[in-house]
Amino acid sequence: MALNKVRQLVSYPHELLFVLLFSFVKNAQKKKKCAISVLILLLLQPIFKEDNKMTKFKDACVLITGGASGIGRIMGRVALEKGAKRLIIWDINEKNIETTIAELKQIGSVVGYKIDISDSEKVVECYRKVRNEQGMVDILINCAGVVFGNETFDKQNITSIEKTMDINATAPMIIALQVLPEMIAQDKGHICNIASAAGMISNPKMSVYAASKWAMIGWSDSVRIELKQMKSNVQITTIAPYFINTGMFDGVRSHIFPILKPEPTVKKIIRAIEKNKTFKGIPFSFHFIRFWQAILPLAVFDFFFGEVVGIFHVMDKFTGRKN
Repeated sequence: MALNKVRQLVSYPHELLFVLLFSFVKNAQKKKKCAISVLILLLLQPIFKEDNKMTKFKDACVLITGGASGIGRIMGRVALEKGAKRLIIWDINEKNIETTIAELKQIGSVVGYKIDISDSEKVVECYRKVRNEQGMVDILINCAGVVFGNETFDKQNITSIEKTMDINATAPMIIALQVLPEMIAQDKGHICNIASAAGMISNPKMSVYAASKWAMIGWSDSVRIELKQMKSNVQITTIAPYFINTGMFDGVRSHIFPILKPEPTVKKIIRAIEKNKTFKGIPFSFHFIRFWQAILPLAVFDFFFGEVVGIFHVMDKFTGRKN
C-alpha cells in the first residue's frame, strides 16, 4: 500500500507537486521542508515509477495534422524512419502535401489528404475516407495550428478569433473524437496534442492564440484522466513547446529563453510519445511556470517574467510567415 502511494506521488508532473504542496503550506519554514520533500520525490522517481509499455512507431499507422510543413513534416519523417507502416498527412496546402510525399516516399508509405480542419463536417467526412482506405489510426498527432497578427485583443476581428479557436482548439477535439472510440475498443492507441507554452502563461498581443492553447491543454489532460479512470491503455500526451523556428513565429524576439530548433524539438516530442509521457514542456524550465505562479504575488510574477525576462514583449515585432 505504502509503495503504491509513493509510486502515485512520483508519477505526478514536477510542477504539480510543487503547486500542490505550496498551495496548502503558508509557513516559510514548512515551505522549505516541503521543497526538500519534493526534491527527494523527484530523485526517487526513476526508482519507484511503474514501468509503462512504450508506444512503438514501428508498424503503426500515424496520422499527423499540419503534416506538410514545420515540425509536422519533420515528425512524419521521423515516424517513417522509426518504421511506421503508413504515414497519413492532413494539411490545407496541396502543394506542400505533394512535395512532402515526394520527399518522404523514399523512406516509407505516405499518403496525403487536403483538408480544412476548421470545418468539422469535412473532418468527419475525411476521417471516414481515411478509415476506409488506410485502416485504423494507431497514433494521432494534432499538430496543425495558426496564429494571426500581434494586435491587442480590442483590435481583433471575429473572423480571426473563430479561425484560431476552430483550428487550434476545436479541430483537435473533433479529430480525436473520430479515432478515440476505436482506440478504446481495441484498448490501444496514442493521441499527442501539440499545444504551446502560451497555454501555460498569459501573454499580451497573442491573447486569442493563448486562449486556444489553454483550451487544448485543459481538454487534452481531462481526456487523459478519463482514460485513466477507464483503466484504458490508450495514451494521451500533451506537448507545450516554446516558440519553434519554423516560420510560424517569425519576428518573435526572445532574449532569455532561446527560440527552439525544429529537429531537436521533434526528437523530444517523439521520445515523449514513445515513453507515454502525459505532459512535456519544452524547454524543461517551462515546467516550473506554475510553481512560480503559485508562490509569487501576481505583480511580482508579471514584473519579473513579463518585463525582466521579457516574455510580455516577445510578440512586439512579430511578423509570422510571409507566404
